[in-house]
Amino acid sequence: MTPQRTTHRLRVGIDVGGTFTDAVAVDATSLELIGQVKVPTSHHHRDGVAHGIVEALDRLLTEIGRAPEDVTFLAHGTTQATNALLEGDVAPVGLIGMGKGASGFLTRRLAALGKLELAPGRRLPLRYAHLTDPGDPDAVREAVARVKEAGSQVVVATEPFSVDAPEGEDAVAAQARAEGLPVTTAHEITSLYGLGKRTRTAVVNAAILPRMLATADLVDTSVVKAGVRAPLMVMRCDGGVMSLDEMRRRPLLTILSGPAAGVAGALMRERVSEGVFLETGGTSTDISVIHRGKVAVRHAEILGRGSYLPALDVRTVGVGGGSMVRVGGGAVVAAGPRSAHIAGLPYACFADLDDLRDATLTRIRPMEGDPDDYAVIDAAGGRFAVTMTCAANALGRVPEGDFARSDPAVAAAALAPLARELGTDVAGAAAAVLDAGAARVKEVVDRLIRDYRLDEDAVVLVGGGGGAASVTPHLAALAGLPGKIAEHNEVISPVGVALALVREQIERIVPGATQEQILGVRNEAEEAVVAQGASPGAVEVEVTVDPQTSTVRAIATGATELRTQDRAHRADDAERLRAAAASLKVDPERVEVLAGTASHTVYGAVRRRRLRRALRPVRVLDADGVVRLHAADAWVATTTVAEAPGVLAELVREATSYGDGGVRAPAVRLLLGARIADLSGVLDAEPLLALARSELRSRTGDEPVVAVLEVRS
Repeated sequence: MTPQRTTHRLRVGIDVGGTFTDAVAVDATSLELIGQVKVPTSHHHRDGVAHGIVEALDRLLTEIGRAPEDVTFLAHGTTQATNALLEGDVAPVGLIGMGKGASGFLTRRLAALGKLELAPGRRLPLRYAHLTDPGDPDAVREAVARVKEAGSQVVVATEPFSVDAPEGEDAVAAQARAEGLPVTTAHEITSLYGLGKRTRTAVVNAAILPRMLATADLVDTSVVKAGVRAPLMVMRCDGGVMSLDEMRRRPLLTILSGPAAGVAGALMRERVSEGVFLETGGTSTDISVIHRGKVAVRHAEILGRGSYLPALDVRTVGVGGGSMVRVGGGAVVAAGPRSAHIAGLPYACFADLDDLRDATLTRIRPMEGDPDDYAVIDAAGGRFAVTMTCAANALGRVPEGDFARSDPAVAAAALAPLARELGTDVAGAAAAVLDAGAARVKEVVDRLIRDYRLDEDAVVLVGGGGGAASVTPHLAALAGLPGKIAEHNEVISPVGVALALVREQIERIVPGATQEQILGVRNEAEEAVVAQGASPGAVEVEVTVDPQTSTVRAIATGATELRTQDRAHRADDAERLRAAAASLKVDPERVEVLAGTASHTVYGAVRRRRLRRALRPVRVLDADGVVRLHAADAWVATTTVAEAPGVLAELVREATSYGDGGVRAPAVRLLLGARIADLSGVLDAEPLLALARSELRSRTGDEPVVAVLEVRS
């Protein structure tokens, strides 16, 4: 294969973990990883984690021989906000509630937020002041002075219905800033109704605000001093990045961003369109969903309560590469949740073969309160843990060059005492260990596939993290699904940070939303990502209208540069046809090309009949041969930008379904240039067609457009 052409332009991603800070450099054209470094996270330095970020950046550029001005994109992900909440290391919050009568009664009840427990024995430090008339400047000054004198270091302003009338919250915010206090207004955190949840989200945001502002300023100053001209971006918990200014306003968005970085890497680097991503460390596996080319996001729980924080839907299972084996009654009864790391024991498969001489199996209780059935090896070299990684190596599941690879002979010796205990051979013992661990993960994966209605014909399992090989390959075999370990799986999180897109989500409650209102929310999201540095020509917006809750949601994503990837390898027609056939699970001769653009080809096959009508499953592949869109049954039509409005109107009319659930327009996606415009979140025909026109407006009339429509049941 011809080497991919690279440039001097770099995308740098830095992931600040609890122990180490990892940094990677990715070529901005080929997206190839060209360098990676690891430094200890500098929690105890006078500049905090900012010192480690700059140290990692400096070492990375030195090792790959590049200059700071080569960096065109720089982003970092951090656990700082998460750790601050877990440890109770937050600033005292002054909550100013507004209203009189019934509204005043509701806001006064918010003083109970001071009972939120951050850590055992540590409650949220909150001072409450009530303001009856925010239109009275003297009363506003008095309320701010009260919480400031009570020791508050940051202010939150909240008022019922402030999403519609924010003037009261804005008046308090202006006074707080005049007093030198950082401030969060509830309506800026979210535009959704629900006073309690909106205020709770704002209060948690404010509690971490001073600490995050200090870190942001230190990192920004240090990066500029280092000569990097690219604006600094920060990883969000929904899989995108935001500008440093946006992080200063809403640092809460960085909570839970660790798992989000990993799935962003799978989405962007591995180019998964339908699947489950499993990021496996030493102790646990974070499981998340990619559905139709997008990460699955929901409102997260914070401190055990609901919030309006849009975060990756991640499920964590206590099974990882270091999970220890539990044995009872002559069988493996479980793997984990205790890991070798926590027990303070080395993995048996990473010992020297000589250290495993005279090995015998012993059962221990690793920590106080644990069951006493955890199996360990006592041998010539000391005591060792038998782990999932040991079993994966013994079965040859860990590929050459992987972070977790060990000598197969040592892995076999590590499993031999367990095999004797179980009355089987090494392969049987290793399979029993992996079965026990993978079964727990499989329960969650099966549930996610059901919950998100993933297309089981297209689902792929992708493993990331240093322990990926201990879970994903065996799980794929157990589940009967295709699986793979992500390239450079041990640094998938910083790779995800480096490749992430600028993202913004706008939500509005708009009963009976008109076309103009829906387009207004869409345009607001697009303008927000452009304001944060996204190139206007690289922005995509997905709009969803939920008629049950009257919620209009627009999610905009965009690159900070027009990424015209000059990838040397393109799949030829035969390769793409074979890939489509494999995804459709039919012979290649049964697949036909239905439509295409310069960037995408649409393939279809008649598979089975339902109610006298042949179903036509469809796959859309890009030039690299990657499946970017799949539909179990779709209509496909080719037109031009000039003719598309009329053609789409007729197609939507024909494909609209009528039933007890009401009138529902089809799910529409448009292939436009290098983009797939997803309009499937809109159920009503008129706003759907209005959104389609907005996608077409900046394009030339003779440009081809391919429409893929799915009739809703």
